[in-house]
Amino acid sequence: MSLINWNDSFSVGIAEIDEQHINLVKMLNELTDAMKAGKGNDIMSPIIQRLIKYTQTHFKTEENLFKSYNYPDAAEHISEHRDFVEKISVFNEDFKSGKRTLSIDILNFLAGWLQSHIKGTDKKYSEFLISHGA
Repeated sequence: MSLINWNDSFSVGIAEIDEQHINLVKMLNELTDAMKAGKGNDIMSPIIQRLIKYTQTHFKTEENLFKSYNYPDAAEHISEHRDFVEKISVFNEDFKSGKRTLSIDILNFLAGWLQSHIKGTDKKYSEFLISHGA
């Protein structure tokens, strides 16, 4: 059972970015399913590694669009990206040190990110980018 189902409320109207966001939702749901099956720790390392790779690809995609279209709030948005990367780094260190509540911490963080960042901050840039031809 999925924690979050992708729907149009998450869409930013830019196909490449929506696909990347869908992958983030899939990771969140994989973690949820594994935790429900008592196997959260079994997939923690692969999930963290996929999140690291996700940040590298996804944030680069967004930031290239910001630059191409001179998005005026790019610096603020990029700062949120850096905060996300830092949080994933902390999760990675916590995993290596054996923190027991890590699955729940990551789950809560990702669920919050989807609600606040994608539905908030990302919607803001999508309106600008689309209105400027993206």
